[in-house]
Amino acid sequence: MPYSEKIAERLREALCSVPKVEEKKMFGGICFMVNGKMCIGIIGDEMMCRLDPALSEIVLEKKGCREMDFTGQPMKGYVYVSEEGMKTKKDFEYWIALALEFNKTAKAAKKAKAKTRKTAK
Repeated sequence: MPYSEKIAERLREALCSVPKVEEKKMFGGICFMVNGKMCIGIIGDEMMCRLDPALSEIVLEKKGCREMDFTGQPMKGYVYVSEEGMKTKKDFEYWIALALEFNKTAKAAKKAKAKTRKTAK
């Protein structure tokens, strides 16, 4: 299922004043990288947010929020937010603010090292 272009446009608008934002297609959706780190994205018609794992219990009680289980296993610090959880501008901005706040201290994913092949001389 393609990602929601409507949500993508809302995110682009909300992030337009944030420096070092890069869009990347991944997971069959789109991800907004901030400072080279995964921050927020869209998969299907849900927003994906990377947040402080210590906030999990609190945010999972919010309407429209559920654990991200992209691989079949819950992923700590990542949640999906449905349309119900981001209908209002205030709700939408809440999720973006949480993701941007955590991005300041989040670690970037380790980049896979390129495999090199030694050749015999």
